[in-house]
Amino acid sequence: MARQYFGTDGIRGRVGQHPMTAEFALRLASAAARVLAPTGGRVMIGKDTRVSGYMFESALEAGFVAAGMDVDLLGPLPTPGIAVMTQAASADLGVVISASHNPYYDNGIKFFDRSGAKLSDAIEEQIEAHLGEAAITRESESLGRARRFEAAIEQYQRFAIGTLPEGLRLDGLRIVVDCSHGAGYKVSPRTLTELGAEIIPVGCSPNGRNINAGCGSTQPELMRLMVRGVGADLGVAFDGDGDRLVMADREGNLVDGDQLLYVLALDRHARGVLKGPVVGTLMTNLGLEKALAATGIGFRRARVGDRYVMELLRESGGVLGGESSGHILCLDKTTTGDGLVTALQVLAVMRQSGRSLADLVAGMRRYPQVLINVKTSRRIDLAAPGVLREAVEGVERALGDRGRVVLRASGTEPVVRVMVEGESESDVQRHAESIARVVSAAG
Repeated sequence: MARQYFGTDGIRGRVGQHPMTAEFALRLASAAARVLAPTGGRVMIGKDTRVSGYMFESALEAGFVAAGMDVDLLGPLPTPGIAVMTQAASADLGVVISASHNPYYDNGIKFFDRSGAKLSDAIEEQIEAHLGEAAITRESESLGRARRFEAAIEQYQRFAIGTLPEGLRLDGLRIVVDCSHGAGYKVSPRTLTELGAEIIPVGCSPNGRNINAGCGSTQPELMRLMVRGVGADLGVAFDGDGDRLVMADREGNLVDGDQLLYVLALDRHARGVLKGPVVGTLMTNLGLEKALAATGIGFRRARVGDRYVMELLRESGGVLGGESSGHILCLDKTTTGDGLVTALQVLAVMRQSGRSLADLVAGMRRYPQVLINVKTSRRIDLAAPGVLREAVEGVERALGDRGRVVLRASGTEPVVRVMVEGESESDVQRHAESIARVVSAAG
């Protein structure tokens, strides 16, 4: 059965428009309870800082309690923190209310299982199959209870620090920390401060409507300027739900997810603890693949989306993977993408090696990439023989092993994404535009 509501990262949409309504959230909670805890159980609910989070929190709480489940309300906490708390409490289910890096007027709902992992496609399909049913309301003696779980931030902070080598400190480091006015606005600065770093906070004053607004991992310009302006050693910018990050070196140069993967992979390889290949996606920069190959580290590409990176890591026995956006999976440390844990892992490499962030990423050359989104009026078979296939093959021949072409149809809008990567920025731009014209003519 094709999923109608669940995408690659839960259910997401504009607040007030189906499915992001209070009524739907209540039915979703009831459907999830039917599938994952039919006889009652325990669920942890956390959220980011969007004003609509209160509404969805209340609706989900009502749905779960009515279905006989006990509810722990964690309040604002990064997505990976909710996964950690769910696993630590042996809860039947963890729920995240967040639309990640989207604007405040969007929101979303996603689930973790008792192991702190995202639900499988099959389980999400089972939940969807019950969405048309009326919400469960058990009799009074069978209702669940709800409580505020006040220790969630402290427990997650302890977990994150526990991923570091014992005794490692960050004294003497000056760090700009941009929390995107999002879920990590308390725990990320507190954690780094406790480890001895001097913190310059950015995006740490949420008001319900400023999440991801001109700040965070998708808009890191302010963080980069602050690093240079205050003479910091580096900067860290998280997204709204705290599961991804980008960094900046002391000159304000951006360090993206591919470069962070390079730093972590080389360190683990040098220490003999890297298992399996590193996993990226179809959009991962070719420079990472080549830099890892030069060191003898295997590399594989998954479909775009962290759930597909996770699937390939499990299949290949790997522990390290991620996306250019900064969604990094360190499965030797935690169960899901975690911006704070990733930042700590990179800071640990800096501390133990005595090298700056710029020095650590210097061994990876980023190849120029051009991405063009082409709107189409119909669905195009991108692999079918014809003019488009010939155009792509012509560019691939011109690039040889020094570049790549990726065509992807968007799963949510009538758009074909054309990505070309190579050594010369001007050549890459020219090739991308030539393919985009063919796609536009075909669509």
